[in-house]
Amino acid sequence: MSPELISILVLAVVFVIATTRSINMGALAFAAAFAVGTLVADLDADGIFAGFPGDLFVVLVGVTYLFAIARANGTTDWLVHASIRLVRGRVALIPWVMFALTGALTAIGAVSPAAVAIVAPIALSFAARYGISPLLMGAMVVHGAQAGGFSPISIYGSIVNGIVEREKLPGNEVALFLASLVANLVIAAVVFVLFGGLKLWAQGAVAVTVTEEEDGTSDGGTSPAGTPTTGTPTTGTATTGTTTAVAVRPEAPPAAHLTPARVATLLSLVALVVAVLAFDLDAGLTAITLAVVLSTAWPADSRTAVGEIAWPTVLLICGVLTYVGVLDEMGTITWAGEGVGGIGVPLLAAVLLCYIGALVSAFASSVGIMGALIPLAVPFLAQGEIGAVGMVAALAVSATVVDVSPFSTNGALVLAAAPDVDRERFFRQLMVYGGIVVAAVPAVVWLVLVVPGWG
Repeated sequence: MSPELISILVLAVVFVIATTRSINMGALAFAAAFAVGTLVADLDADGIFAGFPGDLFVVLVGVTYLFAIARANGTTDWLVHASIRLVRGRVALIPWVMFALTGALTAIGAVSPAAVAIVAPIALSFAARYGISPLLMGAMVVHGAQAGGFSPISIYGSIVNGIVEREKLPGNEVALFLASLVANLVIAAVVFVLFGGLKLWAQGAVAVTVTEEEDGTSDGGTSPAGTPTTGTPTTGTATTGTTTAVAVRPEAPPAAHLTPARVATLLSLVALVVAVLAFDLDAGLTAITLAVVLSTAWPADSRTAVGEIAWPTVLLICGVLTYVGVLDEMGTITWAGEGVGGIGVPLLAAVLLCYIGALVSAFASSVGIMGALIPLAVPFLAQGEIGAVGMVAALAVSATVVDVSPFSTNGALVLAAAPDVDRERFFRQLMVYGGIVVAAVPAVVWLVLVVPGWG
């Protein structure tokens, strides 16, 4: 049995054990990386740790640390108020606002994980507050990021268009952008319908009764229509037309007003956006620095924040990606890609490359996979039976639309950012949803973009 095949079988065993024995998959993956790397690939410790995602580790820790402080001092509650006012109380529009926001950020140049790191904690805090499915909200954020991810000025778009130019393939920047935009928009619409979006729409606008502390009055006034609650709604509600009055528990934390700590936190979030987009600074290091500054100024608010960092998620993601790094070091990924590229039927090779791109990207770098697969497609693209523009677009969509997987950077950020959820259950939901996307989307984009021979 070849070393490459052994490494793939070990990965399958890791999945089975983690699923049936409820062991953290990251810990299993670290053990598997050690065993396969040492016994099969003849790697030393440095070779095994070469795949450790240090940048992702810092992003996960830094962003969850910063937003743990934001939750502690009520900033996320205030942002929820502002968001619901923006859409005049229609909760159903919030997932689409988050989709558009992340799409706009990536379209103008943000790296997809950076955009998700900025938007996901706010979006999922809102989902927890108003009973929106976290899977719905998380998927809308990730698919929004990918919808804008291939604009001509975006990071992904620039990289793929550069690879196409380097390989001397026919290219179309607009077609690439529209393919990703339309694919993710369609998927987002399907997810919205399947995971409760229509019920949210039927709910109509929400008018909320707030506490004295929130309203700033002494007579228990009512906030304007469109202002959300800051606590979990009680079971008692009254509905009139399309407006639902929801009573708030007295213990709900005040969130209608800005405090110095909240102002500083909001400025920190703006600084994070500016640092990432304008100055191309690392999102994780920037977030940790801002969190330390806030902790120094308001230690009471941030005392428990370090404990609220999503450590189980960090272990899971870093372990799995370290094992994927071992696969890359021993040539398993290249071995699989070359095996498919050698098939004599171009259309069959094309759909298999799309599936390899989707499957591997669900666990590894989307850009890295595209950088490996597009050159592998050059030999049969040169035969003229497959349109280069359609093939490149299909590979790009297949390799990025699966980023909602909890093993990818974006999916990991969504999993880490979700407050007040059963993380093990949410992890399984993301894994199942990611599996469905991996199974369905490559075939659909192959059928739409490759089979007609576009380009």
